[in-house]
Amino acid sequence: MKKITLLLLLFITTISIAQEKEEQYPQDINKKHEVKLNILGALAFEWIDVSYEYLINDESSFGVGALVGLDNNKNIDKYRKFSLTPFYRRYFSNKFARGFFIEGFGMLHSYENNNSNYYDDYSNNYISYGNDDTKTEFAIGISVGGKFISKKGFTTEIYLGLGRNLGGDSSSVEVVGRGGISLGYRF
Repeated sequence: MKKITLLLLLFITTISIAQEKEEQYPQDINKKHEVKLNILGALAFEWIDVSYEYLINDESSFGVGALVGLDNNKNIDKYRKFSLTPFYRRYFSNKFARGFFIEGFGMLHSYENNNSNYYDDYSNNYISYGNDDTKTEFAIGISVGGKFISKKGFTTEIYLGLGRNLGGDSSSVEVVGRGGISLGYRF
């Protein structure tokens, strides 16, 4: 009799917790995928930066971002060409995968190594006296941010982080940045 009572109590507790979670965020429980576009990267740096995120549960997710640099005049960001960035996020909110988060990321990126340029004040141009080369390296880092979601599933997030290149030589970029303001959709 004690075993049956214990099993019945456990069953009722499990059902009430599941109903409580569903009432807390009913529109999110079945939506596990997000696609996003970093609008800050597109407007300020002439980057196409898209990402996909899979929601593991109400507190964590993993995803991948891809960035392609389109800026040919290299005024704002003179080194970023391409990056592929897998990430894992941990959310600290009572709601389903939203609010404040901390992210760990890895970044495979390529950039233009143009240490042989200097700015000529007389001609108002960069003068190159050596060969530019493209380097590909891997960095790991951490970001912090926040995510906001509408009832219809539209997402907005803001995040900022830093990473450090692993390996490389004396002409390598030591620190990489990750950040943006992204708009997306959860489905």
